[in-house]
Amino acid sequence: MAYKNYKHIILFYIIGVEGTKVEGTKETIKALIDLTRAHFSLVWILLFYSGLVLAFKNYGEFSREITFKAVLIGLFGFEGGLVLNDYVDRKRDRLDVEGALTVYWRPFKSRPLPSGRLSPAFALALFLLFSALTGVLMLTLPFPNSLYVFITMLSSCIIEYFYQVKRKNQSFPVAQLVGRMDFTLFPVAGYLCYGKPDTTLLLYLVFFYPWTLSHLAVNDFIDTENDRARGIKSIPVLYGLEGTLFWIFGFTLLHYLAALLFLKQLGDIALYGFLLGFLVLGFANYKLLKEKSQRAGLFALFLFHVSLVLYSCSIIFDSFS
Repeated sequence: MAYKNYKHIILFYIIGVEGTKVEGTKETIKALIDLTRAHFSLVWILLFYSGLVLAFKNYGEFSREITFKAVLIGLFGFEGGLVLNDYVDRKRDRLDVEGALTVYWRPFKSRPLPSGRLSPAFALALFLLFSALTGVLMLTLPFPNSLYVFITMLSSCIIEYFYQVKRKNQSFPVAQLVGRMDFTLFPVAGYLCYGKPDTTLLLYLVFFYPWTLSHLAVNDFIDTENDRARGIKSIPVLYGLEGTLFWIFGFTLLHYLAALLFLKQLGDIALYGFLLGFLVLGFANYKLLKEKSQRAGLFALFLFHVSLVLYSCSIIFDSFS
């Protein structure tokens, strides 16, 4: 399906219109879902919202207005980051030699930009649209929260771009160690929609950062052959199979240790939810260490996302208890 089909979507009249075809519109919507990984959107919203409810708990009562704005900021902000990821990597993604990770992240099983289902111009326009919507919503937050969130989200986009560029030319994983701060800052931005920089925020960041590094290595473990073909210096390319497994297990362990500090800011409900999340992550590491296969990696990646939902939901329920 030619990428010009994006012009069939009325929402994007700003890019152009070429008539309306039902079949063309269906294919464009499928490509759009693949580009934005829309079926994961609830996960990103829960993560962002977990930061916000902690701020409600620490600084005041629940606000429907702030919640509505924060949910949209989280949704548009994260989706914008995913689109930026694909836009920056659009040429190298053509070099993929296998599609296991593509199938996991994209329900219609292809990368829309390399396949030509959507154009780079469309992806760039969509990124700018998501960024503009996020920016407008941030400006409606009370000051100085609007400034806090703006700086955090802008930093996340800059770090994401750095990660995409730097990982193509490195002998030490600077891109990974710096780049995963983009994901780490996501619940931080949620907290800052209502709260301010404090100990709770710092401990959330310290808790979540090792998880993001372990999660990234699982993702790269699955995609090793593609990274070699693209010339990307991912963790498996730099350190091999055993080094990657050590990275995943090591940062999972650091994540556990950091959680002991973070849990001091939370209650019993969060404790039980975190313990369940620890078991899920432990089993993910066990499967990887035992089988050392791509199939085990895909299962482990799913379990990492399950743990993220467990953490987010337990923080949310704990904050409202």
